[in-house]
Amino acid sequence: MNSAQPQTQSAVAGIRDGMELGEFLRWGRDLHHQGRYEDAARAFELILGMDADNQEALIGRNRAVRRSVPRWHWEMLHDEERAELYDRAIRQAVASAPEALVLDIGAGSGLLAMMAARAGAREVVACEGQPSVAETAARVVRVAGYDDAVGVVSKMSTRMTVPGDLPRRAGLLVTEIVDCGLLGEGILGTIAHAREHLLAPDATIMPSRGRIIAQLIESEPLHRKNHVGKLYGFDLAPFNRLSTLEYFDSRLHRHEHRTLSEPMTVFEFDFYTADARPQRTELTVQPTAAGKMHAVAFWFEMELLPGIVVDNAPGHDSHWKQAIQCLPVPLHVQPDLPVSLVAAHDGECVRFEVESEEVVA
Repeated sequence: MNSAQPQTQSAVAGIRDGMELGEFLRWGRDLHHQGRYEDAARAFELILGMDADNQEALIGRNRAVRRSVPRWHWEMLHDEERAELYDRAIRQAVASAPEALVLDIGAGSGLLAMMAARAGAREVVACEGQPSVAETAARVVRVAGYDDAVGVVSKMSTRMTVPGDLPRRAGLLVTEIVDCGLLGEGILGTIAHAREHLLAPDATIMPSRGRIIAQLIESEPLHRKNHVGKLYGFDLAPFNRLSTLEYFDSRLHRHEHRTLSEPMTVFEFDFYTADARPQRTELTVQPTAAGKMHAVAFWFEMELLPGIVVDNAPGHDSHWKQAIQCLPVPLHVQPDLPVSLVAAHDGECVRFEVESEEVVA
């Protein structure tokens, strides 16, 4: 039982007994300040159930939801290239096995699950671990008229069971739990768990493969997004202890930059066999130009089905953007001096290190 449920039940009774709404507004605000955003949203929803136009409750609920539902959902939904490629792959997979149970992990709005139902899938289970999103996805599916084929489960897939949450093992897995660096939303461990516990032995997995591609970059503007030095007569460099040690997302083409190497494949994953065990690889990179290396930019390619590939390479207006990892201190590079680059991932995050003693202050 949710820890806030007894409070919620007493709150409902209190509102029905005509108690002051101000007390429940304070309760919602307190939950929000405690970081209990889902509980706060429910508290404000109680008030809205009695007073649908209560502006403080409307704003309070929205603030709580905003804390737990990232803004990128809307940009993702407007990514037409991504949607069209997934739709084509889903149609192809469903046409090959229309009787297969479809499992959509990380369903979000329910878009991919509804695509499967529209393509002819008779039974789709959409799994979404974020309660507010799952509740809204169920509403979207119902309004679209696909609730006879699509069921929404508000649970992380790693907590799902057969037959508790799935009537049988699924024959088609559809997922898009990737960030700009591919691994950041846990796709390796999630699919590995699904293969063992939720999927039929001959299930189709979408995406089927993925690879991470990287490139050395010179870009003072990107470096400044994560580092600071002397400004306004003060040395602010100690603030760099708070800068990110890993990557952040950014649209490479929107920042002045030069490429200092050819793109190179760093990791490749077969989602039919890959797991989340850490990997490390050492690369020798031949710079293509002399310059000051500020960062490693990287992106992914995902093969949904053979011949259908989704990517977030530079130049594509993908909602995923590109992954940027800045060096702590820039490095001089030149074509006749190879750069030793170490790439590693811990199952969820890719990180690069440059093995060189020559740096630029």
